Amino acid sequence: MTPVRFVALGDSLTEGVGDPVGQGWRGWAALLSDGLGDSVEFTNLAVSGAQTRDVLEGQLPAGLALRPDVVSVVVGVNDTLRCTFDIRAVASRLDAVYAAFAAQGAVVLTACLPDPGAMLGLPGALASPLARRQRAVNSVVHALSERYGAVHLHACEGAWLMDRAMWSADRLHPGERGHRQLAVRFHALLAEAGLATGLAPSAEPEFPVPTRSAGLWWLATAGTGWVARRCTDLLPQLLRLAADELRHRARGTSARLDLRASAAVSVALASLSVPETA
Repeated sequence: MTPVRFVALGDSLTEGVGDPVGQGWRGWAALLSDGLGDSVEFTNLAVSGAQTRDVLEGQLPAGLALRPDVVSVVVGVNDTLRCTFDIRAVASRLDAVYAAFAAQGAVVLTACLPDPGAMLGLPGALASPLARRQRAVNSVVHALSERYGAVHLHACEGAWLMDRAMWSADRLHPGERGHRQLAVRFHALLAEAGLATGLAPSAEPEFPVPTRSAGLWWLATAGTGWVARRCTDLLPQLLRLAADELRHRARGTSARLDLRASAAVSVALASLSVPETA
């Protein structure tokens, strides 16, 4: 029996952060792999902190070399957390990655994701710019998923986002239950399309939900490092974005920011149709 080759690309979400097993991470992609068929070869190329550039330049060549039957490409949140955020560049990179795997005949899995500002509970003026960026990335992913016939999971909304039991101590990554939720939902989409013949992953976790003390411990240890790294890069620009947000609110012109972001997405997607030689 020829095994199903499943390759996962992306960042910490796909690497499995939040779902510890032994000395490493498991995550939704590994859970999903068991339900794709009787024989599956699974390779996880995802790396914590990866942006779309990292997927395009590093993970894509390795993924193509494996010639997957199914490939997941879930990335983009880290792009929104950088001062270099450029939706046109994000769209161009994702288009290249999706196109390359589609050209090989692979089934591409994609997902739109919640914005990190809301998950961290940031104040409105700080959270709104991040939410706007994540909506832009999600709009691009929606459009490109349709273009390449990807199996797309709409994971940026729903009751599961507010269910504390779904999330790990850092509140940015799903816990075991959340990873299982993603795996179950992806499996349902693949099974409906006749692309998953194995048993669906269990939605019930093997390990207890992280306690509040675990969350406080994370903030006091690893969390401080995470915040420090983001502060040196994102925070100065985020403060400028927040100041701009407050100015527009005071003038009653906040809608202009949304229109500006929508226009940028439209330009980004339209530019993909222009031949390279133009």
